[in-house]
Amino acid sequence: MPVEFIGFVSSQNHSEIIPPTGPVIDLAHIETAAKIHENGGFDRVLIAFHSNSPESILLAQHVAATTRTLGLMVAHRPGFTAPTLAARQFATLDQLSRGRAAVHIITGGSDTELQADGDHTVKAERYARTREYLEIVRREWSSREPFDYQGKFYNVRGAQSRVLPYQGDAIPVYFGGSSDEAIAVAGEQADVYALWGETYEQVRETVSRVRAAAEKAGRSNLRFSLSLRPILAETEEAAWAKADAILEKAKALQEKTGYTRSSVIPNEGSRRLLAAAEQGSRLDKRLWTGIAALTGAKGNSTSLVGTPDQVAEALLDYYRLGISTFLIRGFDPLVDAYDYGRDLLPRVRDLVAKEDQRSGQKAA
Repeated sequence: MPVEFIGFVSSQNHSEIIPPTGPVIDLAHIETAAKIHENGGFDRVLIAFHSNSPESILLAQHVAATTRTLGLMVAHRPGFTAPTLAARQFATLDQLSRGRAAVHIITGGSDTELQADGDHTVKAERYARTREYLEIVRREWSSREPFDYQGKFYNVRGAQSRVLPYQGDAIPVYFGGSSDEAIAVAGEQADVYALWGETYEQVRETVSRVRAAAEKAGRSNLRFSLSLRPILAETEEAAWAKADAILEKAKALQEKTGYTRSSVIPNEGSRRLLAAAEQGSRLDKRLWTGIAALTGAKGNSTSLVGTPDQVAEALLDYYRLGISTFLIRGFDPLVDAYDYGRDLLPRVRDLVAKEDQRSGQKAA
């Protein structure tokens, strides 16, 4: 199976070791990051969504306008836009970008963050709402005649969109969330289920749970994505020294970057990463949990550390567990994206091609 790589384009240069400076929407940074990823061979880039961030669909449209082939994975939170309108927004983006759009559904694990946008639902309600939301979105993308929908959260009458996805009747739906409620909805609605960078054992367990949920819903073609922060150097010793330096810099800059650890860990995904971190800072072959432990696992915060060949081999291990998409971003976003495109992506694609060839030969 071909492997997919997703990078990350933010509205300004910012990470655990780079405090935000300058305009919140830095056009030069957005355009540079987009072109580095496109030239480096990434398939897509994630445009994030937070309760205080620039609007993700609009940022994605600018990324599309400054590139020719780079795909888009637009983070989107159900419940803040009518599902019929969201479906038309993404179909419009897909038409403007000639089939490059995808949506990453993030229902939201933090009550505090969602309340900043006026959402006071509890988690179980949010995932029930997400299920209805995606059912309507998919029908809006595929229906050639007006349709009705009656649910607990949405009551739609005579819905039909004049703008449809560029190819076929759908846009790829990526889906995040580690709670039981999230996995149940993912099994029904996701095309790609997204995990954070967990241990081999945790990934094996989650893939099994999600596949079981998909089978229960009568689906068998669900794919899996893993998010990591690779740290590369010419030698393994230099890579671990680089990781140590990143951790020390992140500690020194926490107040300026905003990556401080909360007293309450609101979502199951972060709790799973912290459970891994409690086992040690170096796990499996080269999984590093230093930043996750420091920040309370705020998002994608675990790393694979080593030479490009070593990290590529570790990614192949995850591929063997069922992961076919890797969402990778660095602590120095522009420099690291360039290095990944030059040193890591070609190695992983070569290893995966050889793995598939060997598997095909054994099957024959």
